This record gives sequence, structure tokens and C-alpha cells, in this order.
Amino acid sequence: MSKQLLFIIMGGSFGLLVVFGIIYYVLSKKMQKSEYKQIQKLQQGTKAGLFSAEVLYQKLYITYSKIPFIKRYLLKLRRRLEILNIDDEYATRRDSAKYITRALAILLPLAIIIIIISKDNFLLMFILLIFEVFMVDILLEGSVDKKDDALLVQQIDFFSEIRHAYHEFNMVEEAIYQVSQDDEKEVSRQGEKIYEILISNDPETELEKYYDVAPNNFLKEFAGLSYLTKEFGDRKVDGASLYLKNVDNITQEMQLEILKRDKLNYVFRSLSFISIVPALLLEPLKKWAVSNFSFVKSWYYGKSGTIVQILILIIIFISYILVRKLKDNGSVNTNTKNTQNPWQEKVYKNKFAKKIIDLFLPKDGTKEYRKVKELLKDAASPLKMEWVYINRIAIAITTFVVSMFAFMYLHFVAIDYVYTQPTTDYNLISMSANEEKKAMEVTQKDNYFLDMFRGKLKTTQKDIEKAVQRSKYYKEESEEEIKAATERIYDKLQVVNSESFKWFDLLLSFGFSIIGYMAQIWILMFQSKMRQLEMEDEVMQFQTIILMLMRIERVNVEIILEWLERYSNIFKSQITRCVNNYEAGAWEALEELKNDISYMPLIRIVESMQAAVEKIPIKDAFDELDSEREYYRDKRKESNERLIARKGRIGKAIGFAPLICLFVGYLIVPLVFIGLTSMSSSFNSMSSSSF
Repeated sequence: MSKQLLFIIMGGSFGLLVVFGIIYYVLSKKMQKSEYKQIQKLQQGTKAGLFSAEVLYQKLYITYSKIPFIKRYLLKLRRRLEILNIDDEYATRRDSAKYITRALAILLPLAIIIIIISKDNFLLMFILLIFEVFMVDILLEGSVDKKDDALLVQQIDFFSEIRHAYHEFNMVEEAIYQVSQDDEKEVSRQGEKIYEILISNDPETELEKYYDVAPNNFLKEFAGLSYLTKEFGDRKVDGASLYLKNVDNITQEMQLEILKRDKLNYVFRSLSFISIVPALLLEPLKKWAVSNFSFVKSWYYGKSGTIVQILILIIIFISYILVRKLKDNGSVNTNTKNTQNPWQEKVYKNKFAKKIIDLFLPKDGTKEYRKVKELLKDAASPLKMEWVYINRIAIAITTFVVSMFAFMYLHFVAIDYVYTQPTTDYNLISMSANEEKKAMEVTQKDNYFLDMFRGKLKTTQKDIEKAVQRSKYYKEESEEEIKAATERIYDKLQVVNSESFKWFDLLLSFGFSIIGYMAQIWILMFQSKMRQLEMEDEVMQFQTIILMLMRIERVNVEIILEWLERYSNIFKSQITRCVNNYEAGAWEALEELKNDISYMPLIRIVESMQAAVEKIPIKDAFDELDSEREYYRDKRKESNERLIARKGRIGKAIGFAPLICLFVGYLIVPLVFIGLTSMSSSFNSMSSSSF
């Protein structure tokens, strides 16, 4: 068996080599087309040698953009890279092609291994290949996250150089321009963009545009702070530049964020992969158990084993989604999904589909509508109400169809086992080749009679006995053997005739589709719960923002609220409502904000704002933040550690759940339960024969 597997792997490797050879030949032909010639013209005189990886990735980008399945991931990937490589199309295309190529280099060999492992189980093969799609997400998003983290690390050095340049030029825009001249760093492109904003004719409008595409909150803060300093001027506080002190505050915030991300990456570094690994182990584990313990063969290859296999795959799918949601919540990610014209919007524009979807949509103003709206806000989801219900309906329909096919497949598995497996009782000792051959001969004889009576639901044991007696297989057999064969064939016939699609299969499919319909809401609830863990971290970020703004001339409560709204995530809807109502009455708007929130540290900040509106200056209203800055910084470090520890516990419980279910539910329990049942049957047979 090992030699055969070796030959298969060698054949697969040779096939993979042939595929890459064909791809190379196709690419070489494509290079002669006009698009590639244009790139070659652009590259003339800039080539470093005979081979240029930069040019290769540009060519691969054009090729990938023409392949339907890969194109979807390419566009999804470049939406995130466009933000990191701001206004640099060349770098965006290069990085997109590079990450896609790396993912394909890993996934193509893995696809061959999956096909080899599960060649006898087409359902499992299909599901495992579907799981490869999820692995594409892991690899691509992981690559972009690394680039995002690298940008954050570069910002530390960037802000350090800003300090020295500001001392030299004493002008914000000149300092940023000077530091941004290093073209090798991604952060330099961000610096150039901020410089262009500061010297533009309408910096406020350009700044608002930048806020929408900035890779992280720290660059937003730096851009806004630089604009305020340029407009209102710098001042000395305790003998030091206020602008540089605020840049230091942002740097400290970044250092905390880098530590937080590093720890989260360490905790979650393998959990997504661990949650998927059991899918690859299902078939090898089954073959190992059957080869070593023959008494479990009927369970693994029968209906019960298939049901447990499907349940484990569902658990794997759910665990993978929850682990990704849990980890994603822990980073400062910019939403890069296509929220302008996704497939949901296209579906809703269809008149017929719109009529159906509107039947499910709750009416504006109803309790259900408010409930879902608040859930979307709490989860910070970019989805519209219509899109949520399109997702729910699509998931429900998909779940119903998949359930129907799954039930039909289970019936097929049960019938196929009766027709194809050797006919023998439970036996704790493995069968020899000769015994297995005789058992298969019995199966073939039984199949003759099963085909004769299959579908005839009124068949009795007497009818089968008559057919057995008249057949050529049992002409010379004794009455006892004919009776045993009749009972065995009758039992098999009951299984074959009962394994058909029934009304309760349809009912269960409807039940599963209802669960699928609720899945979108449950995911939003999970996101909302996870976001609540980060309330303390967000409020501490608010405190840092207020510390930066409170000593700048002409900054008032309204400006502070606008900044908090810009960087808020969990409390965004409440602060936005307060900003919109501010002009109608500052005190009343803040009072309404205080009533909308229940988190006490944020309520104290709002009360300080109320004091700053009518009674005292802003710097006096928030003087405790300045005096207790070290305390709040240490508290935030400790808060981050608690948050990471809690997320780690939840993530490990979810991530390892499929692995535990695999070994306990798919290996240990069947071996123990069926082993004990087989021993009991064997002892009973021995006891009855002795008498």
C-alpha cells in the first residue's frame, strides 16, 4: 500500500510539473500581446538584469485579472492594498500578484494531496476542496496583515524623524516633506499624501477625504494634529512644543497597539489552521480505525459514521468563522469591502427579487426593525438592512438545498453499504483474505435477491424463503442455512426499502434552513459581544485624543466630539447623534449622549464636556487626565493584557473544538461503544452455543 501511495504522489508531482510547464508556455505567449509590450516599454532602461520579479508580477497581475475565480480574490486583495500603497498603482499590482502567487504555490500541491487522500469519498473531497477556499482567505489576509503591521512599525521611526526635522525647520509641512523623501518605505507615501493635503487650497476637504482611506487611526490623528498645528500655530507647554508632545502621545499609542497586535498574533497564530486541520484528518483516521479494528467498519462506512462526519465538518466551518471574527475584532482594520455595489445590491435592484425580499424585511419603526438596526450598530457592520435579509434568505435557501442533498446522500450510503460490504457478523478479529472473499460471495448472492424484491414494500419473509429455495445458490443447502439466509436477506431488504426520501427529511431540511436563516443574526450578536470586550480600550483612546486637543488654541467641545466620532468604533452611533444635535443645544445633546451610554468611564468624559461647555475652560475640565497620564497608560496596558487573555481563552476553546470532536466523537466513542457491543454479542453467542 505504501509503494502504491508513493507512486501516486510521484505521479501527482509529475502532473503538477506539467501544469506549471503549460502555465509558463501560456504566459510566454501572452507576453507578446499589447498589454505586456506596453509594460516592457515602460521598463526599458530600468531593468536590473535578465530576470525581473517586479515585471513578472505585473504580467501575472494582468493574467490573474482575466481568470474568473482568481479575479474575485485579486480585487478583494487590492482593495486593502490600495489603502496601504496609497496612490501607487504599480506597488498595488505588484503586491496583489505576489500574494496570489504565494497562495497558489501552497494550495495547488495541497489540492493534489486532498484528492489523493479522499479519492474514495467524493463528498469529503468536495468539502475539503471548498475548505481550500477558506485557506485562500487565511493566506491572503495574513499577508496583508503583515504588511499593515510593518507599516505601523515604520510609523514609529517616521514620527521619531519628524521630531528632528521639526526642530530644524520649525514648520509642520516642511518637516513632513523632508522625512517623506525615503521612497523605500510605505509610510513615506502616507507622509507625502499628508504633505499634499496641508499645502492644498482646501485642506479641510482633502483631510476629510484622507480620513476615509487612511490605513489606521494613528495616521488620521497625525494628519489632523498636523493640520490644527499649521492652522492655529504651535505653543510651548512646560517648555516643550505642544505639537511634539502630541506626536509623542500618538507614538506611545502606537507602541501599545503594536504590542497588542503582536500578542494577539501570537495567541491566534495557528488557531484558524487548527480549526480546519480536522477536515484533513477525517479520512486517514477512518482508514486507520477500520484497518486496525474491523468491527467498526460498518459504522464508519455506514449511515451513522457519515452523519457524524458531516456534523464535524459543520463544527469546523462554524469554528473557523468564529475564530476569524474573534481575531479580526482585535485589530484596527479599515473596512475595505465593496459597500457601493456588492452582489446583494445587484440582487435587490431586481424587481422580482425585491418583492420577495421586502416580504421578509421588517417595516421601518417596528420593534424588529429597531432591534436589527441596533445590532448592526453594535457590531459595527457595514451591511445595510436589505443586505442582511438578502444574506439570510440566501443562507436559508442554500442550507435547505444542501440538507436535501445530504439526506439523499445518507440514504445512498446506507444502501450502498448493504450492497458492497462483506456479509459477516461483528468480529473482533480481522478477517483474512480468504474469509473476506467468502463474505463478498455471500454479499453477491444476497444482492441477487435484494434486486428481486427491492421496492416491493409488502414482501414477507415467506416470499424470500421461497425465492431462496428455488434459486441455484441454495439448491444443495440445508434448511438451517436457508433459514439463516432468508433472515439475513429480509433484514437487508428492510434497510434498502426504508432508505428513501421521507417527509421528515423534508421537515428537517426546513428546520436546518431556519437555523441558516438565523445564522447571520447570531454572527452579528457574536461580533457585538466581542466588541463589548474592547469598550475600555476605546474609551482610553478617547482620553488620549482629548489630551492632545485640550491645550490647542481655539479647540472647543464640538471639535473634540468630531474627533471622537472619527475614531470611535463601539460608541460611534451615539456620538454621531450627539454631533448632529449639538447645534440645537450643546448641553442637551451631551445629556442625551450620557443617557444613551451605560459605560461609566465614558459618562465621566461626557460630564467633563458639559462642564467645559458653560463653566470652565477645556484644559481645566480635563486636568485630571493630564495629571494622571501615567496611571491611565499603565491601566491601558493592563486592560490590553486582560483583553488578549480573555480573547485567547475564547479563541482556544472555539479553535480546538473541532479537533476534540474529531478524536472523541469520531474515534474514541465509536471504538469503545461498538467494541463493547461486539464483545457482548460475542459472549452471548458463545454462551448460547455452549448450551
